Amino acid sequence: MKTYVSAKIAENKSIAEEDCLRADMYGFLASLLRSEPTDELLDRVVSLEGDDSPIGKACATMAKLAASIDYGIIRNEYVELFIGVGRGEVLPFASYYLTGFLNDRPLANLRGDMSAIGIKRANEVREPEDHIASLFDIMAGLIRGVYGRAFSVAEQHTFFVKHIEPWGQILMRDIEEAKKAIFFAPVGTMGRVFLEIESKAFEMDLTDRD
Repeated sequence: MKTYVSAKIAENKSIAEEDCLRADMYGFLASLLRSEPTDELLDRVVSLEGDDSPIGKACATMAKLAASIDYGIIRNEYVELFIGVGRGEVLPFASYYLTGFLNDRPLANLRGDMSAIGIKRANEVREPEDHIASLFDIMAGLIRGVYGRAFSVAEQHTFFVKHIEPWGQILMRDIEEAKKAIFFAPVGTMGRVFLEIESKAFEMDLTDRD
């Protein structure tokens, strides 16, 4: 499956189950947000089962929408939301959200941290690395330990605070509330709630370590 980043991958097989679930959620959100969803991905969405939690309810809504809307229409929705003619309704890049401009200082800071980790933008990707899907791909990799070594919760937290927390929940709310969002509205809900959970979990971890 296409990803935004590439690296020498050596996955850590010993991570805890809850961390596997976190990585899976980051990867799933990245797959929905990086490009127009494929038939294979939408078939996976149709098979989702929800529960009474906010994320579970979003899953159920996504599954219902994917089962009832033509996949081509969903792909067109992605284009209108995130690409558009000239630009989409939502620009999912850190630089834009944090400075109002694309390819600005947040992108340079991210590239520096990516270089230190040993990862770079995949050759087939044209978009800047501060796309939200790229950041989610990186978080999943940090959690799974695929970048040559295991990254601690503290290191994951540092990356999250620098590159996702300042704008990620705002982006997800914008996706939820976008005029053209139908299928992607619950994707925004899922992303917003998940990032809220991540923020609180990191805070609790820091408190426990203090």
